[in-house]
Amino acid sequence: MLMNLTSARFVVLSSFYITVFGNFALFNKLIDWYPESGSSLLAVASLGLFQFLLLVVIVSAVTCHGWFKWVLGLIFLLTAVSSYFSDTFGIVIDRQMLLNAFETNAAEASDLFTIKFFGYLLGLFILPTIFLFKIKVFQQRIFRRLTAHLLLCVSSLSGLALLVFTFSSFYVSFFREHYELRAYSSPIDAIYASYQFIKKDLMAHQSVFMSIGDDAEVPEDDIHRELMILVIGETARSDHFSLNGYERFTNPLLSKRDIVSFSSVHSCGTSTAISVPCMFSIDTKSKFDVSVASGKENALDVLTRAGVSVLWRDNNSSSKGVADRVTYENFRDPKLNPVCDLECRDVGMLSGLDQFIQSHTNEDILIVLHQMGSHGPAYHERVPKDRQHFQPTCQTNQLDQCTSAEIINSYDNTILYTDYFLDQVLSFLGQYDDAYETVFMYVSDHGESLGEKGIYLHGLPYVIAPEAQTLVPMIVGFGRNNDDFDITKVSRTKDQAISHDVVFHTLLGIFEVDSDVYEFKKDLKWFGVMPDGG
Repeated sequence: MLMNLTSARFVVLSSFYITVFGNFALFNKLIDWYPESGSSLLAVASLGLFQFLLLVVIVSAVTCHGWFKWVLGLIFLLTAVSSYFSDTFGIVIDRQMLLNAFETNAAEASDLFTIKFFGYLLGLFILPTIFLFKIKVFQQRIFRRLTAHLLLCVSSLSGLALLVFTFSSFYVSFFREHYELRAYSSPIDAIYASYQFIKKDLMAHQSVFMSIGDDAEVPEDDIHRELMILVIGETARSDHFSLNGYERFTNPLLSKRDIVSFSSVHSCGTSTAISVPCMFSIDTKSKFDVSVASGKENALDVLTRAGVSVLWRDNNSSSKGVADRVTYENFRDPKLNPVCDLECRDVGMLSGLDQFIQSHTNEDILIVLHQMGSHGPAYHERVPKDRQHFQPTCQTNQLDQCTSAEIINSYDNTILYTDYFLDQVLSFLGQYDDAYETVFMYVSDHGESLGEKGIYLHGLPYVIAPEAQTLVPMIVGFGRNNDDFDITKVSRTKDQAISHDVVFHTLLGIFEVDSDVYEFKKDLKWFGVMPDGG
């Protein structure tokens, strides 16, 4: 029988296998959303058939040529990867996630590779692919093969139409109220995301690199030059900062500082690959497109053009293209970072900054420090053992092997270590209060899910992402010579809902950049001063 399988028949068998064994997350969410009894039970059950028929249409359409086995093998791989992340972390594979994965380095990726991951590869990719290449698919003339696949598509589409017609009221309600279900349909959404990623990111190219703020300049008559340290946090969520009301004392050092902590800051994205370029972009969150941003200057370019000396130090994967045209130093390299054990620590980025400042006297200076912060799932590795205060902790990257309390303890230890690091930054900056107008700013790129509703890590599509992934901490502080900011007035708006959109204009405002691209209403120093609060 196996020797006489046509490609169309194998499409049906493969689609059935993938539907049953590659969509546990999808079916678990259906069980959660709908009761197990009632008149809608049959309609809900029809969603499994809907998934199967839709998969038949897609697989049949993309495997009707001579590369049938290779394409189907790739579909098995997409199924294995997307199913693993959906089942284990509640993560879906979309264009943003693929971009994030494409820019993730080997060290970060290794945190995600577990025995369970290889189990998914074995069951959903390796074994089906071996079976696929072992059997002999019946060779048909191209016309007959195309006809068979066309008939399969038509019959499956007819079945889909019949399902929707039979349960029309249910499907109208379902797709209106639970549109996010599409993201858990494996590997259908991963196939679509791959197409979007290849088209908009890998194959995207800018014919002309776009400059902005060509008129940018700063005043030359300041008594004190500006010195700012901007810390870009990683995976910190606002509701785990005691500065913002968290019941645990995760900010014991920062709580003693004269700073303002904004409690309602919404990130631009749910991944580093989106949020970091976005916060430095002139484009707002609603208009931001990472492929467009890669062909356009950002805030650092405008500041450099105006005469500001910019240094970017990175203890994360990279600047995601933001620092391509300024001085960049990789502090994940032990040759540069003097504070390394299991991994290089964020506090090591302060080493040698004095020399940079001294070599740029009589200049405005911006120093950006990009943290490793709270990057998961190996939270326990982000913190030296002698600073793991909350116990017991999760000592593995396989979060499903730990209790909720252990995961939260491990994560909160990373916030506690960030508190220590930021306090060290403030102490370093305080040495220059007499010589400069100093400014401190901290903002995280995105948040993190810690198991709420079965979701872990980050990277969900923004439209369905919980606030745990989108609500981030942001803190500002000003030196005693800085008379541009009224900290009392700014603190009045600390609970106002804002977004990463303020970063671009606040940077320009701090350095008093005169340019057409600057909007003072999005500059934090005007918050609490204007009647509308900003």
